[in-house]
Amino acid sequence: MTATELTTPQSTEPVKTRRERPRVMGAGKQLHAGPLTYVVLSLFALLSLAPLVWTAIAASRSNQRLAETPPPLWFGGNLFKNMERAWEEGGLGTAMFNTIFVAGMITISTVLFSTLAGFAFAKLRFKFSGVLLLLTIGTMMIPPQLAVVPLYLWMADLGWSNQLQTVILPTLCTAFGTFFMRQYLVQALPTELIEAARVDGASSLRVVWHVVFPAARPAMAVLGLLTFVFAWNDFLWPIIALNQENPTVQVALNSLGTGYVPDQAVIMAGALLGTLPLLIAFLLFGKQIVGGIMQGAVKG
Repeated sequence: MTATELTTPQSTEPVKTRRERPRVMGAGKQLHAGPLTYVVLSLFALLSLAPLVWTAIAASRSNQRLAETPPPLWFGGNLFKNMERAWEEGGLGTAMFNTIFVAGMITISTVLFSTLAGFAFAKLRFKFSGVLLLLTIGTMMIPPQLAVVPLYLWMADLGWSNQLQTVILPTLCTAFGTFFMRQYLVQALPTELIEAARVDGASSLRVVWHVVFPAARPAMAVLGLLTFVFAWNDFLWPIIALNQENPTVQVALNSLGTGYVPDQAVIMAGALLGTLPLLIAFLLFGKQIVGGIMQGAVKG
């Protein structure tokens, strides 16, 4: 037995190790993405842009070249020629004006009425509010194809066949928009703020204008964007309700493919023209749209 073993007895207690603290990101700090994140995001961006790039390539080629194998993978020289033919043969000038008017009216009315209805379901107390909310949500389960025939007969009785109000009226307010705004206002709009405005003598209209609308602005921006894109791309009901003399963009594009041998290059050029307004709107207001989505996500 050595001298060291006599002077330092062995301890039976478990050795305490240094406890690792969980890494917590401080307020105001940002997470830094690694190279793998950039690779994955770049891959998703390329896959998302692939249909648009292929449409532009096809629009710049001839119909005969598109029928060959392998298909073209780079741009040709017929882009502006095919765009001019699509614009004239499809009547895209009238179609663009009609679609901007229809989509704008649908967007304004849907955002306004959905916000008011969502505020009522979220903050007001009235009889049968729960039942009415369930009925509103239940309408989203009904396939839109079931409403086509009675809706067409109703519009024909009103004498609105082939008129733009036939497309606008059925979508003035949507169940999705009402439920979306209700879910947002439940948390984003404090009840105490409404009560304080009431105590100050504000009327219901002033409460809605000065309290509800400012609080709901991020969700209104997101709902407006989604509604405008849906109204712009809507095809089923406009192709039934409108004719070629008063078309929307989707109805006009459908007319380009009705020939005995449709020119696919001209159809692609028309589709590219029909997509350009949405791309321009996103480029101009993309920052505000993303900001509204992020603000709504943080509050939600």
